[in-house]
Amino acid sequence: MGMMDSRQTILHEWLPSALETAYREQGWGTVPVGEITTASADASFRRYFRWRDGARSLVIMDAPPERENSTPFVEVAGLLAEAGVRVPFIYVADLQQGFLLMEDLGSHTFLESIQAGISDAERQRLFSAAITVLVRWQATSRPGVLPEYDEAVLSRELALFPDWYVGKHIGRAMTAEESADWNEVCAVLLGSILNEARVFVHRDYMPRNLMTAAGEPGVLDFQDALYGPVSYDATSLFADAFFSWSPDEREAWLGEYWQQAKAAGVPVPDDLAVFLDQARLMGAQRHLKVLGIFARIRYRDGKARYLEDAPRFVRYLREACAQDARLAPLARLLDSLGLHA
Repeated sequence: MGMMDSRQTILHEWLPSALETAYREQGWGTVPVGEITTASADASFRRYFRWRDGARSLVIMDAPPERENSTPFVEVAGLLAEAGVRVPFIYVADLQQGFLLMEDLGSHTFLESIQAGISDAERQRLFSAAITVLVRWQATSRPGVLPEYDEAVLSRELALFPDWYVGKHIGRAMTAEESADWNEVCAVLLGSILNEARVFVHRDYMPRNLMTAAGEPGVLDFQDALYGPVSYDATSLFADAFFSWSPDEREAWLGEYWQQAKAAGVPVPDDLAVFLDQARLMGAQRHLKVLGIFARIRYRDGKARYLEDAPRFVRYLREACAQDARLAPLARLLDSLGLHA
């Protein structure tokens, strides 16, 4: 039996008593007969299942404890809920076995809604709501609660690009000139990012992790949250892995975020142009990291589909280079590696 099969056996043994607990504590009566279906899989080792009994639907998170620590998921869910953000209510958490029984926030993500062709007005509504929710969470930020998104973490993320994208995907080491440009790029990016004000950072605040709802969006996949640069989450929201805004639209949305954040007392720069400059360099760090992660998922974990979205990130990097003279070493490096938008 593979890991997935053995995990499913354990899950089926665990579920009846977890359901009993949830039904008893929520006053739902006797547990009816239900059925389990696969809800989704993650780029990590986490998987999600849906349990339905006709009247209600619950989600089970399966996170093998030897691969995934679920404690941060529970802790960050608490921080978000405290800030008034809609996250799945956790009915039962068994951290030792790596299972959570949670509220089902529905099956449509922002991404799926966009791909299904929602109206422009509805799309505007969704993203405005996403900004409102993000700002509300950021406004509750305080140091000493979440781990620091510090230079060590940022540098480790950047290193994924030469190690995995260049080393494994392109299949070669960087030349001396390329390495010099790379070191210069890293210095430019870290110089800007480490000077930003800090807030709670979701780290994957994007349409695939926001659930479409009539009211405010439900937020998922927040377990990697850190305390770090204020521009990070807004930047990822509008530079998505799976669909693209035009650069002008992206800038307009970042402007809307900046206004709301400023009004709520979130520590964004007083000058919009300064914020947009920060967001551009923050985005470049994230895009380089994502390229590295997509290559790692392909060559280490055997999941090829993520790498199909690599050209979008190269395009984001090229757009940033075209707008910002500080990224000249990155433009040279991309040329040298043959990475064209």
